Amino acid sequence: MKMNRTNTAGRLLALLLLALMMLSLTACGTKNGDKTGGMSSEPKNAEEAVAMHKDLMAQENAILSENTALWEKVFMAADKGMTMQEDGKNYGDFLLSTIESAKDQFTADELKLLKEGAEKIRDIETKLTMIEEKYPEATQESTDGAMSVPAGNDTTTPPDDGSMQKSDDGSMQKFPTFEGKDLDGNTVKSDELFSANAVTVVNFWFTTCNPCVGELSELDALNKELAEKGGALIGVNTFTLDGDEAAISEAKDVLAKKGATYQNVYFDSDGEAGKFTTNIFAYPTTYVVDRNGNIVGDPIVGAITEKKQAEALQAQIDKALSADMG
Repeated sequence: MKMNRTNTAGRLLALLLLALMMLSLTACGTKNGDKTGGMSSEPKNAEEAVAMHKDLMAQENAILSENTALWEKVFMAADKGMTMQEDGKNYGDFLLSTIESAKDQFTADELKLLKEGAEKIRDIETKLTMIEEKYPEATQESTDGAMSVPAGNDTTTPPDDGSMQKSDDGSMQKFPTFEGKDLDGNTVKSDELFSANAVTVVNFWFTTCNPCVGELSELDALNKELAEKGGALIGVNTFTLDGDEAAISEAKDVLAKKGATYQNVYFDSDGEAGKFTTNIFAYPTTYVVDRNGNIVGDPIVGAITEKKQAEALQAQIDKALSADMG
């Protein structure tokens, strides 16, 4: 089967902005240029570090928010062929490499604009790294206070697009059913998967999403913990929908590099679960599902490497396990 990249690629800008802005150590820029000119090159204290970090995040976000059609084409190129961003690599360099690989898709003016944007992001990332290394607690305060989503995209509740069903008593929403495969080609049916586990954690991610890749090791550890309690964790890499072979190979490579051995699955993009996935606008996003296939609580938006996300996820897991024991 060929992957339907239109749904994923058409949203990649929103996905990446959220992933970067909310949870990764990367962030944003401004269409009006660098606003840090009035700041010292380095913050003098934690308070200045928080302010500078927030400002830099806003700048990078603005760069990516401008000329969205062009940036979407860049992320489509990353989807098709770029490997994961290696740990420690400047995100601006990653963007520049992606732009270079897709340069034939752009006019000379477009290429100039994109490269200038990526170079600004590279400079911003260098500053962010300096702040994050020197003031890690201030960085956490900055990201905790700056979480937001693009206007009109509510990622705190499951999408209501007809793909959602209610539980028997109407009090909970069902996770959409699917019949797909894991990355090794084994058939996976959602009803069998959920009914076999006291709780199932479903993590949505994609290969070139920095915070997604950054939490894979933690997710693998969580899967092992859940196994001891009769639960499981599965991943859904959105690039692999419809069984795209190249995307599956890339996903398996990234998982292997991170030592993640838990099951990842894919399904058709035009099915219930595929439509559900199309309506996720922030990555990574994680759902907790009970034995009856009901979604427990709100989705966890952001990587569980962040304390708030980890605590919220654990609370939902505990709730599902408690309910399963009666």
